[in-house]
Amino acid sequence: MNLEKIENRLTSIENMLVGTKDVLTFDEVVVYTKLSKSYLYKLTSAGIIPHYKPQGKLCYFNKKEIDAWLQQNRISTVKELEQKAQTLVAFNPDYALENSNGNSKSFE
Repeated sequence: MNLEKIENRLTSIENMLVGTKDVLTFDEVVVYTKLSKSYLYKLTSAGIIPHYKPQGKLCYFNKKEIDAWLQQNRISTVKELEQKAQTLVAFNPDYALENSNGNSKSFE
């Protein structure tokens, strides 16, 4: 096995180990989230991503908080939206008549 393949495998193993930690460093969050260092810096500076600075300088991140942050703003599937629409109409039949413009679409 050549040196390049060994380095690639080592990097892969290191990346997997990051996922097992509870507290991550700045560089580990870059690897874990695949965000660029400059973008992560912007997120921390703007207070958009949760982080900690126990000594006032180095940034640390709680992995569970990073996971929650990554999973915010979930986009509903077409099927979920159709189910919500059916529920709305079922509980308020007048809603369908009041808001109908004759241009209904079905995604099925």
